Formats: sequence, structure tokens, C-alpha cells
Amino acid sequence: MLSELTKALLAAKKEKGLSFEQLGELLGQSEVWVAALFYQQASASPEQAEKLVAALDLAPLMALELVAYPVKGVGPVVPTDPFIYRFYEIMQVYGFPMKDVVQEKFGDGIMSAIDFTLDIEKVEDPKGDRVKVTMNGKFLPYKKW
Repeated sequence: MLSELTKALLAAKKEKGLSFEQLGELLGQSEVWVAALFYQQASASPEQAEKLVAALDLAPLMALELVAYPVKGVGPVVPTDPFIYRFYEIMQVYGFPMKDVVQEKFGDGIMSAIDFTLDIEKVEDPKGDRVKVTMNGKFLPYKKW
């Protein structure tokens, strides 16, 4: 299911003992964006691609694949990976409530997934650590014509 590029990037990252956060600092991007780049859901600038390939000791030609425009999304099927499925499930349960609350606050429109950031934090809790996901997208009102 993973592309050869993704497999090579993940293997080199593991071999070097690097985190997405460290690679993000190297490239001047967030750790989530770097992870998206690994999974070909983002594209790097030529300079970023060269830095990443050098840091991971990969073949210089791999930089060409990192600058290619990606085909985004996981496809039309329901995801089966339990972590990814949870987000699908969250949208099934909370999607319409979230939409209604956003529209009450902003009006008729959507949250951009282009002018968008996503951050992940670990929140320590004595009852079990928690995952804090912050999605921050520009509000885009629907145009009336």
C-alpha cells in the first residue's frame, strides 16, 4: 500500500534516528507537514527536497519525486487502519454538529484545507496521556451570485 518513495523515506528516517520534528526544523516546516511529505500528500521545494535527501543519505534523484505535485487523499474507501478510522468515525458522529457550530459562528461557508495547519500535541494526564489535535483553517464563505 505504501509507495516505494514512502518506504525509503521512512526506513532512512528510522535508520538515522530522526523525528519528524527534527526534520521539520531542518526544512523550516511543521512536523505534520513533513510527515505528509513522506506520504506524498505534500510537495517540497527543490531546496527542501535536496536538504531532506542529503539528511537521509538517499539517492539525489529521489529529490525529483519529492517536488512532484501529489494526488491527495486516501481514496473513496472507508479507511481500515484503526488510527485513521477513528478520524473517519469522529466525522461521522461530530461532522454535522461541527458544521452547525462553525456556521453559527461564521455564517454559511467551509474551513479551508488549503490555507490550513494541523498540530499534534501530547498532553500528559495521570489517567492516560491524551492526543490533542488542532486544526486551523481559514474560513471561506460561500459566494452568492
